[in-house]
Amino acid sequence: MPAKVDIRGDESLDNALRRFKRSCQQAGVITEMKKREHYEKPSEKRRRIIARRKKKI
Repeated sequence: MPAKVDIRGDESLDNALRRFKRSCQQAGVITEMKKREHYEKPSEKRRRIIARRKKKI
């Protein structure tokens, strides 16, 4: 579901834009966009996941 923000009656455009960016971040749109920006080979993806698991431990 795309992020959507309704502008309130006396709300400025800056405040609405700030709320929109926050809702995009919470929905994971920005991280998904960055992930799909460039093709990642399956071996690189595996390597990244393993590195994240090691870091977590």
